[in-house]
Amino acid sequence: MSLPSIPSVDWAKVKTLVRRYAAAAPAALAALGVAMAASSTVRPDGDRTAEAVARITEGDLSARGLAALSARMDPAQLALAIRFDPNENRAALLGLTPGWESLTLAGRPTLELGVSGLDAQKRNAAMPAAIGALRPAAPFVFNAATPADRARALRCLTQGVYYEAALESTEGQEAVAQVILNRVRDPNYPNTVCGVVFEGAERNTGCQFSFTCDGALSQAPVAWAWNRARLVAEKALSGYVATKVGTATHYHADYVHPWWAPTLGKITQIGAHIFYRWKGLAGESAAFKQVYSGREPTIDEARFARPRLIVASTGEGATVVGPSDAAVLADGGMNLRTVEINGQTRVVGVASLGGRRQATAADIAAINARLQAFEDPPLAAPAPAAPAPAGVTAMDVEEVGKPAS
Repeated sequence: MSLPSIPSVDWAKVKTLVRRYAAAAPAALAALGVAMAASSTVRPDGDRTAEAVARITEGDLSARGLAALSARMDPAQLALAIRFDPNENRAALLGLTPGWESLTLAGRPTLELGVSGLDAQKRNAAMPAAIGALRPAAPFVFNAATPADRARALRCLTQGVYYEAALESTEGQEAVAQVILNRVRDPNYPNTVCGVVFEGAERNTGCQFSFTCDGALSQAPVAWAWNRARLVAEKALSGYVATKVGTATHYHADYVHPWWAPTLGKITQIGAHIFYRWKGLAGESAAFKQVYSGREPTIDEARFARPRLIVASTGEGATVVGPSDAAVLADGGMNLRTVEINGQTRVVGVASLGGRRQATAADIAAINARLQAFEDPPLAAPAPAAPAPAGVTAMDVEEVGKPAS
């Protein structure tokens, strides 16, 4: 049996490989050291957060994945995330009931006393205008179907300007008209001028513009102020744009601070009114794409001229003030006077601008009488002196140092 042959070793090749590996050993050891050091370093929080998000959403960043992510947040975390999300394209409702914006400009009912007067002015002044909130609005395209529709639209817009801003500057009135026409083109509101102005007026509460449900329409407007408001309305319907408010859809007086103000983008203040727009895409110029209907609804002004105030009743629930009950509220208090302005004689009544009833002279006298009675109550008659006890002689008190009369 023959033994297998042993292959010969090429020692020259072995020496070459040894020298080659020996030269590469320092680099390999250095790489190994770096890898070991990296494995011992604490991972950044950003990496951990990214992995957690990927695990929860399963890599899906569509609406489904984001819903899975937000489902793990409590209401406070979700509200903060919405408030500080730079890509948020919706109005920041912050948990409010959907559709809240169509309830009323006056604000939702609350048990709190609210903020008004000087405190409200301070809060409004402390809240700066949102950076870049102003967006340009396109001219309103007024294509009324018939002359009657054109007349109705003009009257409704004139009413909105007059009763909401009769004492404002022309610029302030133009801004109010711009808000109304912006709403006509906003898909969240009716597509007619009268529909926007009288939205919610059929309810006891919830009217968008208070003059449509507080009885202000029962007061005859002052002629010169009405004509001024009509000129502003005609100008707006002809395509004029109030550039300072742009796409504003909300406003309020500076002496109130409504609850919804922080949820919108503040644009600017003109006169006594502060103007706002929707946040995100809803407030962009392209969002106002609703087409004007051209068919204006017929408004029952006689019905809306009656103040619908809830008063206590003897039966269950409450009753609504009717025409006979409203007569006292709607009558009197005009305080009109004739003055000469720029060479023209006009009958003015500042008390009637906006249609709010003011106190008459008799009302003021009655109020002052009640205040006087409250501040200076009648002094009680002194009680009669008790008879002297038995055995005690009553003596007159001599007043010493009393000046002679």
